[in-house]
Amino acid sequence: MKSLLLTIFLVSNLISGFAQSDSISVAKPDAIHFLKHQFVPFSLIAAGAILNYGNIKETVNKQIPKTNNHIDDYIQYVPAAEMYLLDAVGLKHKNGVFNQTKYLLISQMAAAIVVHTLKNTTNVTRPNGGPTSFPSGHTTTAFVNATVLFREFKETDPWLASSGFVLATATGCLRMTNNAHWLPDVVIGAGIGVLSVNVVYWLEPLKKLQLSSGKKKVSCIPMVGYKSFALTCNF
Repeated sequence: MKSLLLTIFLVSNLISGFAQSDSISVAKPDAIHFLKHQFVPFSLIAAGAILNYGNIKETVNKQIPKTNNHIDDYIQYVPAAEMYLLDAVGLKHKNGVFNQTKYLLISQMAAAIVVHTLKNTTNVTRPNGGPTSFPSGHTTTAFVNATVLFREFKETDPWLASSGFVLATATGCLRMTNNAHWLPDVVIGAGIGVLSVNVVYWLEPLKKLQLSSGKKKVSCIPMVGYKSFALTCNF
């Protein structure tokens, strides 16, 4: 329960800090209305916290087939790449590329801070004996990318918009079969990822920040690879 409360507190306060730095006043649903629609991420976070009690995670881990690959290092980024590919082919989306990138990066930053704080606070040993297992950073990253994809294209093509969750779930499953994480690490990581994005799209932090000069537009596209990141801008 402590990890559940700490997770919710960290996500809400980190992203609220981003929002307060923006001077534009934006009409948005109130907090109660927002919270009523967060059943999925709250359920995932609560389930992840509960699964840490007793020997549940050890029992589950014994039933999971084991693999040894690095596919999860790459597919966690595929939903974000899919979003930019759909942008490139002209599929209608909610926000422009710059705002997509801005919200994606803020979501990833907030989620990463929450994940690393929980890792260092709980210091849970991984199934393979390594440190800082709880929660899964790979899974969190994958679900942030998948949720941004969903938020951008759910009105245009719900099936394509939801496809990122298949890849995000596959990332979480591979983290377990590769013996790098327990089930609660993956479940709560998914919840943190989804909640981080939902809070960002609700608060719309840094909405005033736009890269444009008169009629000249600037588009920026992030290039994400294994342990690398680059940002290309077209003027």
